[in-house]
Amino acid sequence: MSERKNDAATAGAPNELVITRLFDAPRELAFRMFTEIEHIRQWGGPHDYPLVHAEGDLRPGGKWRSCLRARKSGEKMWQSGVYREIVPPERLVYTFAWEEENGNTPNETLITITFANDNGKTRMTFRQAPFVSAESRDGHRKGWNSSFDRLDDYLKGKRAAVQPARQHQKKELK
Repeated sequence: MSERKNDAATAGAPNELVITRLFDAPRELAFRMFTEIEHIRQWGGPHDYPLVHAEGDLRPGGKWRSCLRARKSGEKMWQSGVYREIVPPERLVYTFAWEEENGNTPNETLITITFANDNGKTRMTFRQAPFVSAESRDGHRKGWNSSFDRLDDYLKGKRAAVQPARQHQKKELK
């Protein structure tokens, strides 16, 4: 599992969520996990609410939309937003809001994700704010950490697929 850290400095702030994770993947690959739909579909959403739909126009001002579906009940939860800033492979900023049945998106938050090289791994810092309550923030913390656990598992699978190919190449070179 990736190293996990919830920022103690903001743990008590009801309007901000900060999560730092260390992924065993190069920064460029980690950034692509958040910006390429084919990857997002593999790890997006918490374990009990996996992503079943994702679309987006990856450019400043471009819109994105996705849907999570509960494994047990089948309940669908739509979310959407607008990309604000995209700086490969360093930074991704976008808005986030849950969609209501009537199409409204109250309580929009801003998500800022930074990706830093850390000895060949990626230190991701995830910030989301403002929340209307500590309860809402804590619910998102649980959901995002579950999603990031799924991302970590997905990255491990990608590394496992690459490793045998590299070993085979080394044998051929001898």
